[in-house]
Amino acid sequence: MSIQVVTGEAIAPHVDAVAELRIRVFRDWPYLYAGSIDYERDYLAHFQASPDSVFVLAMDDTEGVVGCSTGLPLADAHEAFRRPFRRAGYALDRVFYFGESVLDPAWRGRGLGHAFFDERERHAGNLGHDITAFCAVIRPQDHPLRPPEYRPLDDFWAKRGYARDEALTTGFSWQDIDEDDESDKPMQFWIKRL
Repeated sequence: MSIQVVTGEAIAPHVDAVAELRIRVFRDWPYLYAGSIDYERDYLAHFQASPDSVFVLAMDDTEGVVGCSTGLPLADAHEAFRRPFRRAGYALDRVFYFGESVLDPAWRGRGLGHAFFDERERHAGNLGHDITAFCAVIRPQDHPLRPPEYRPLDDFWAKRGYARDEALTTGFSWQDIDEDDESDKPMQFWIKRL
């Protein structure tokens, strides 16, 4: 296992592997994502186009990409992620947005989640950003597809120094595994001051 950090256009050779991993991992609760390679390529193009973006890759010698964590300056992110910060009076150039962390289930529990945050926070700080942020989907407690054993990551995020900001929410659209079309999903931001 190795961790590789790549930025900007250097992520190009990894886009399809990350897209496939995102589709697999996000199919599970709470994202329930019925993804496609075309949707993923379009989504990941924002990261590839930003010279200051970052992909933190967990690489296995035989399996290739088994995990990935992404980020980019908030000013380069989708408008849906910029809008709540602009409305709340943040200077967008101070905020570095963490897109997601996905990890093959076989590799969980080995500290890679911490490595993903460490590398992205280091990258953001080196670029002069003093706020990092990410968002998570909000699902109702009584959602019919919620597994009874599900444990949210809130405690992990809080231990990393992140706090939910109730004033910062957005919506982002994708197709759930039980939907025929995309629908807007509510998303809650968590932030940390570096």
